[in-house]
Amino acid sequence: MDQVKQGTDALFILLGAIMVLAMHAGFAFLELGTVRKKNQVNALVKILVDFAVSTLAYFLVGYTVAYGVNFFTGAEGLAAKNGYELVKFFFLLTFAAAIPAIVSGGIAERARFGPQLIATAALVGLVYPLFEGVVWGGKFGVQGWIKAVAGAEFHDFAGSVVVHAVGGWIGLAAVLLLGARANRYRKDGGISAHPPSSIPFLALGAWILAVGWFGFNVMSAQTIDKISGLVAVNSLMAMAGGTLVATLMGRNDPGFVHNGPLAGLVAVCAGSDVMHPLGALVTGGVAGMIFVSLFTLAQNRWKIDDVLGVWPLHGLCGAWGGIACGIFGLQTWGGLGGVSLAAQLIGTALGVAWALSGGFVVYGVLRQTMGLRLSAEEEYEGADLSIHKIGATPDREVNW
Repeated sequence: MDQVKQGTDALFILLGAIMVLAMHAGFAFLELGTVRKKNQVNALVKILVDFAVSTLAYFLVGYTVAYGVNFFTGAEGLAAKNGYELVKFFFLLTFAAAIPAIVSGGIAERARFGPQLIATAALVGLVYPLFEGVVWGGKFGVQGWIKAVAGAEFHDFAGSVVVHAVGGWIGLAAVLLLGARANRYRKDGGISAHPPSSIPFLALGAWILAVGWFGFNVMSAQTIDKISGLVAVNSLMAMAGGTLVATLMGRNDPGFVHNGPLAGLVAVCAGSDVMHPLGALVTGGVAGMIFVSLFTLAQNRWKIDDVLGVWPLHGLCGAWGGIACGIFGLQTWGGLGGVSLAAQLIGTALGVAWALSGGFVVYGVLRQTMGLRLSAEEEYEGADLSIHKIGATPDREVNW
């Protein structure tokens, strides 16, 4: 029976890893559909190559930093217990690789390819795993300190803060250091429209992400005996809440409509295992409101050229999710309890501070040493032709 349990657990978490791996196709198509046509190829290439770099960085360094586990032993030892530890690495890698995938959307259309890959290695190898280790690996005694101060440990079941807020706030630092796209904000105070290249591809990316998210959340149990149908239903309710609020507030704009469910899913990750479904619905609805309102403010009033809105979507909705867990996870609000609002506030603030600091250090060093931006001519021509020497529809670009 123990052997069957080990095999079942390995299969369970492997299926979760595959579902979250598929989400990276969602990141790719969401970015492809949102950027202008001359940057579509770059969007696809970045996500795939970033994932490959993330795999090496996390395998060689990051996983050891977070959990103290390394794979520099014989294959016989690695295959023990059906290779569960290896499959667990695969599952958690897909979370870690979401960090550069999130950042990629914010800095799209004007970032150089090489420096971004170096940033990916630093973020996935060190910056992200240090905070991951604090929250999920019990490193440095931080969780014990939070429990002593606030009465409970910081609770983040599937990564509202550990993954999404960290990725979103790193993305904000990168966007601020990179600067706005050329001609996005005119000297006379006007704003030039940079419309999406393909609403169907944007929608496809959102749907792939939404479907894969149920592996992201449900399989965060990591073993079959801990699986919870409550997580699945809460994820569904938050997705619905985010969609409906974003549709209403965004006045049927398809960009808002298709990012609304993602906002809700980002926010519910932290407390999906402890909330009542109605609490999850409210959490998702508030996240939809946060995304639409803050995306509009950031783009139009604060002139932060965050192309896919990764800061409001992941950074702010992720932070809201960490806090919402401390509200709707309480028994007073229909939750299972075992959480503390004070602990959630402390843990969320630590995540935001760490992400902003790490983002400014990594991208600040790269800006000073290598430069982050394409040249004005390269940006005008587009990242596809400047970096990859081919466009999304090359048959139309042949000079006869």
